[in-house]
Amino acid sequence: MKDEIITVHIADDHQILIDGIVAVLKTEKKINVVGYSLDGLSVLDWFNENSADILVLDIGMPKMDGIDVLRSFKNNGNLPNTVILTSYNDVKLIKEVLKIGAKGFITKVSAGESIIEAIKTVHEGELFFSTDIRNKIVNSFTGKKVTGEAHFTQYFGMLSDREYEILKLIGEEYGNKEIASSLHISTGTVETHRKNIMTKLGVKNAVGLAIYIVKHKLIE
Repeated sequence: MKDEIITVHIADDHQILIDGIVAVLKTEKKINVVGYSLDGLSVLDWFNENSADILVLDIGMPKMDGIDVLRSFKNNGNLPNTVILTSYNDVKLIKEVLKIGAKGFITKVSAGESIIEAIKTVHEGELFFSTDIRNKIVNSFTGKKVTGEAHFTQYFGMLSDREYEILKLIGEEYGNKEIASSLHISTGTVETHRKNIMTKLGVKNAVGLAIYIVKHKLIE
């Protein structure tokens, strides 16, 4: 099992977040993204014709939400190994999706750091929870707040007008060359701004940047 390629299908209603996750997964040679869906019904349609070892599934999607997608798979007896990817960390929701048959649960704020480990762990037949989810579960039973949870901080005041302009173009899926052409600057300058933006926002990779853009509604 250690030498085999793990195939993954990603389902989320934001293309930029999917692109960010794909960028992270490309750093792992043993993981191959074989498809993606932007709504719940498309997930079912895709799996009717194709297969993947792991389904990374967002809960809040148009046409059919992630929970109903899971239920449909289970009712048809073809539930794939599923890692839930969501903005919500409600314990009741976690229990609900686990009862249906999900094997992993990570929040979008932790996806950049935990998505590869989550996929590998679930593929090996074990359950996986990102650190913030584990902390939430512990807190629900003990009533004690767990420190060290992942949070995003408001940093718009730290961004220059140019950096904010570039951030919005990234949200519209402009590449470095397209941004450079649009703003009449060099690609090297764009890359420098991009690195500075990520540092100021406290994000480590494309997933974190995509999540920030979605969270702050810089795209429709």
